[in-house]
Amino acid sequence: MKTKNKIKPQKFLERDISWMYFNHRILLEAQKETIPLLERLTFLGIYSNNLDEFFRVRVATLNRIMEYNDKTIKEEKDSALHAFKQINKLNARYSKEFEETFHKITGQLKKENIYIMNETELSEIQQRYILHLYNTQLNGSTIPLFISSFKHLGDQPDEDLYLAIRLSTQDDKGKIVEKDFAIIQLPTQEYGRFIRIPDIEGKISLMFLDDVIRFCLPFIFRGMEYNQCEAYAFKFTKDAEMELDTDLRNGVMQKISKGIKSRKKGEPIRLVYDARIPADLLKHITKMLHIDQWDTRVAGGRYHNMKDLMKFPDGGRLDLKYSPLPPIVKSEFTSTESILDLIRQKDLFLHYPYHSFSGFLRVLREAAISKDVKSIKMTLYRLAKNSKVVKTLISAAKNGKKVTVVIELLARFDEASNINWSKQMQDAGIQVIFGVEGLKIHSKLVHISSKKGDIACISTGNFHEGNAAQYTDVTLMTARKSLVKEVNSVFTFIEKPYTPVLFKELLVSPNDMRRRLISLINKEIKNAQEGKPAYILGKINHITDKVLIQKLYEAAVAGVKINFLVRGNCSIITNIQGISENIRINGIIDRYLEHSRIFIFANGGNELYYMGSADWMTRNFDTRIEVVTPVYDKSIQQQLKQIIEFGLQDTAQGRIVDGSGKNLPWTTKENKPFRSQQALYEYYRQEAKEENSDNHNLID
Repeated sequence: MKTKNKIKPQKFLERDISWMYFNHRILLEAQKETIPLLERLTFLGIYSNNLDEFFRVRVATLNRIMEYNDKTIKEEKDSALHAFKQINKLNARYSKEFEETFHKITGQLKKENIYIMNETELSEIQQRYILHLYNTQLNGSTIPLFISSFKHLGDQPDEDLYLAIRLSTQDDKGKIVEKDFAIIQLPTQEYGRFIRIPDIEGKISLMFLDDVIRFCLPFIFRGMEYNQCEAYAFKFTKDAEMELDTDLRNGVMQKISKGIKSRKKGEPIRLVYDARIPADLLKHITKMLHIDQWDTRVAGGRYHNMKDLMKFPDGGRLDLKYSPLPPIVKSEFTSTESILDLIRQKDLFLHYPYHSFSGFLRVLREAAISKDVKSIKMTLYRLAKNSKVVKTLISAAKNGKKVTVVIELLARFDEASNINWSKQMQDAGIQVIFGVEGLKIHSKLVHISSKKGDIACISTGNFHEGNAAQYTDVTLMTARKSLVKEVNSVFTFIEKPYTPVLFKELLVSPNDMRRRLISLINKEIKNAQEGKPAYILGKINHITDKVLIQKLYEAAVAGVKINFLVRGNCSIITNIQGISENIRINGIIDRYLEHSRIFIFANGGNELYYMGSADWMTRNFDTRIEVVTPVYDKSIQQQLKQIIEFGLQDTAQGRIVDGSGKNLPWTTKENKPFRSQQALYEYYRQEAKEENSDNHNLID
């Protein structure tokens, strides 16, 4: 009797499928009744915005592979096709779920006296208001383009939303005797997506700009012979991968500038449209966008471009949003002593957005004006619109400091902004370095050279005021000579990438970070085999590198307990019998975006702590300059462990990440949910309260 061959379990979840599962966790937050109503709309907006970027970048890459006519990459083409089909299947399912969630939330908004009106529900007063708005403002911003003469829709920007319009003239018997098609690009840049109209009977009344223009269609086309207008919303997404000029005669900045221009001409790869659109009109739109078999088509509801929900007007109803959690100013950063001197005495630590970013700004500001400081070096990846960081660096240069800034021009979708800031810094006398050809500089570093002793700051996130209010990140400030010296060596490596640099303390990619991490995991395996304490705790955005995942599986088989917090892409499949039963992963989606990277290794009972900029993805190890630092200060180690332990306990906002895509919530015996972000804020608030009390006693 023949026995059936056992099916070998899949050991790695494809990266892009794991991303779809991650984004679905955001959609699930919008469905939670425990989340304030307007915040649920924000989660819908985040979900939609993420999906747009995913298609612009990742799905665009799959399309390129599938369309590339080369038999030597058959395996890659088959893999891309398989992922593409899975993505479209999940996208169709999630899109339906999105529409249902939005419909439910708008129904609940009505119970709170907030009404989203359409063009058929308006009172006479509201109609007059919109007509006045059209005549005084919208009239010049809603110029239709007729399809009969406008052939190439793909040249239009994909950030905005469009109305596809079918115009017709009917005779007395209702027979269509003339028909035409047009499109209107919604002027959301000028007017926003939501229009507040006069309230009726105390009801807060809002309209999508789409419906405002639908109401105005008879006025837009007046003077023409059409007696019927139908409008259907649609949007499209372009391939955002830049075709970088490889002509070595051009400088890096010129190449990136050209790349940004080429992005605007990217091919459309996704069309999302109102499912009720007439077939003849849809055919015209599809043809104008050159949508083919490898592109994605999604038949959705009446409204699209729902990223605009992130800016949904609150109507003064702050009770329907999260209650504010003001960032805490740590006592060290309010001291009258020199903050640089304090860092020389003891490592300092900030955890945003719980702690105020003003603490870091104080360090940078003192360095800019201190007569002891000779130079400042800094890496910048993304910058705030009105960056206080850059303004401080410019002031430092004007104060005679030698300021060097390494700015990453390839920070996706921020290239134009970074180029603009670069020019301003160069004009101020700052030496601006645009990085290394072929390597994206993702590390977050500051080096301050001073007569009293050098200082370094190493962070997990961008030095960005806006991000610091929304992303959870940690920054270490240290004067430990071994660490500070190696941070300076990273800048040397960036300036002279072909100079061999050996790092003993820092884990640096592309030098040897992957090898060093494997060595740390191997030590845990050895300790587990010898019966010593063996575990790995981690907090990270993405884990997709197959070499490290295979090593984690090996550690799990050896008995190493692995507990991770993973926000986004995760190619690990847990609970594979005999392989990954010792791996547990929690994925947290909450009011702040989890962004810090922290790693703790048991090391036989003498724990090793690390934090830095690198996720465990192939790109982070091979094509980026990343830095992860050891952390030696015992009190900071305690705080890093607190962050991870709270996260692992999170049953309120955490979900099981196991590779199945089910995103199931955790269950507890006590059935009392624990929310890590709220707990951390209370922890830091109590800590600050006690510090202030101690300081007050000292003063007394």
